[in-house]
Amino acid sequence: EVQLVESGGGLVQAGESLRLSCAASGFTFENYAVGWVRQVPGKEREAVACILNRDGFTHYADSVKGRFTISSDNAKNTVYLQMNSLKPEDTAIYYCAADDVGLCGLGPSGSWGQGTQVTVSS
Repeated sequence: EVQLVESGGGLVQAGESLRLSCAASGFTFENYAVGWVRQVPGKEREAVACILNRDGFTHYADSVKGRFTISSDNAKNTVYLQMNSLKPEDTAIYYCAADDVGLCGLGPSGSWGQGTQVTVSS
């Protein structure tokens, strides 16, 4: 069974940093694409970043390029999201999502964690 557990969220001020972690289990980690998706109640979800563990390819939403960095530690089965220069508009629930078809959990076969709240005050 695929399990994804997020941690690292919290309350910070604008301009500060946070690092989110996604601990994965139940699947062959290096074969999966893992991403971070954020959701604000009442708004559409936004795919923030994605990493293909097989080759390390990464992709970012325009809204976070240059501020967020996704990385993966295959030895620890963990994906990280380093978030710098945080803005109030980054406030959301951040979910870790994964699949083995290169869609970073956004397809019908994706698995999701329970989410972690990130709040950025101005």
